[in-house]
Amino acid sequence: MRQLSIPACLVALALQTAPALAADEADAMTLLKDSRCTKCHDVAKQKAGPPFAKIAAKYQGDADAKAKLTRHVTVASEVEIDGEKEPHGIVKTRDAARIENLIGWILTR
Repeated sequence: MRQLSIPACLVALALQTAPALAADEADAMTLLKDSRCTKCHDVAKQKAGPPFAKIAAKYQGDADAKAKLTRHVTVASEVEIDGEKEPHGIVKTRDAARIENLIGWILTR
């Protein structure tokens, strides 16, 4: 049997059981700042990474958007910035509800 990472399991469980609630903006912003996401991303302005509004537009209508973004913010990966590969950080929590809230917040920009 294949084993999933703990964060992936927690997120999968939260996505299946959590009611659809409006994103808690204050918690999303706290998590973004604590995780240093705002170093490279902004809601509307282009920085080293795309703005959250552009990310939301990219995933609009994509049934797998939540799963894709959850993986992107919870699994270490690389991104290309100015032609150079750099590590992309992950959120500084394993709390599935907080991660789901963050993803919901990003997708509603």
